[in-house]
Amino acid sequence: MDKEVDPKVLAVIDEMRLSGPRLTPVDIVAKMGVFDAREKASDHAWLATGDNVIATIWGEYVNLGEGGRWFCLESLDVQFRPGGGPRSAFQSQRAADRLALLKRTFDAGQDFRAVVQTNRIAIGEIETNRSAKVSTRVRDDAEWHVASWEPERKFAVLVRGPRGWVPDEAAIQAARAKGNVPDEVAVGADGAAKLGSAEAVQEAAMDYVMRHFKGYGYNAEDVRSQKTGYDIVVSNSKGATLLKVTVKGTASGFPTFRLTREEQLSSVGEPLWRLLVVSDVATPTAAHKIYKPTEMTQAPGFEPL
Repeated sequence: MDKEVDPKVLAVIDEMRLSGPRLTPVDIVAKMGVFDAREKASDHAWLATGDNVIATIWGEYVNLGEGGRWFCLESLDVQFRPGGGPRSAFQSQRAADRLALLKRTFDAGQDFRAVVQTNRIAIGEIETNRSAKVSTRVRDDAEWHVASWEPERKFAVLVRGPRGWVPDEAAIQAARAKGNVPDEVAVGADGAAKLGSAEAVQEAAMDYVMRHFKGYGYNAEDVRSQKTGYDIVVSNSKGATLLKVTVKGTASGFPTFRLTREEQLSSVGEPLWRLLVVSDVATPTAAHKIYKPTEMTQAPGFEPL
């Protein structure tokens, strides 16, 4: 969202927008040489005519370094979203395709062209909210380049303008705090995050479910502290309560779960109570299913008290 963009960066974006022709986000990319721009509208990087690479730069992630130089960090982790949480298979592939094009320019010592955009929703929800749309997209006439590629730290540094400058470590750490580079997560050979306790599985499942409902435009409130026998209250935009959900997760090493006594009582006395089980928590194949009280014993991993 515009309010998440550094004011100095936003001022430049607005100047670009006002000085150029009024084009749709797709038309901007098409006029830069991407013939199938409409079919690839959801991509975040493109190979254009002349073997030119074009990449989206999110204004919310642009940082100002020494002398006002623009830079941003690019996560090299295709499995996990900025801010945390596993990506879907489609999101992972899109991230991998973008990284392949950026790495191509880095290896060749070439610059790339950029479209700078801001978004209508919070940047942290950009991959989970189905209402995500571009607020402003402009063509940046300044060249960008990949200044460094650091797989051991899981990020690359993208810089606007002439080569020869890189942000110092303090600037990099400040940029990392913005959240566009996920914290390092231990990952197994199957791509699954290594969750070391049942509590960690539960937190990952809660994160999945909160993002799921919010992604569909619903309000989701974590009410665990109220000890009501359910974890999340789901309501619509008018405030009407739709579901009262108890969340459980299963993962490698933690294949089963049990309901607490409070949850059992709530399943009997609360008409809106539902059990939502997230399987394969913190993997690219994480999925969920909702069960009515009469169906919950059918849930994979369910163990009676």
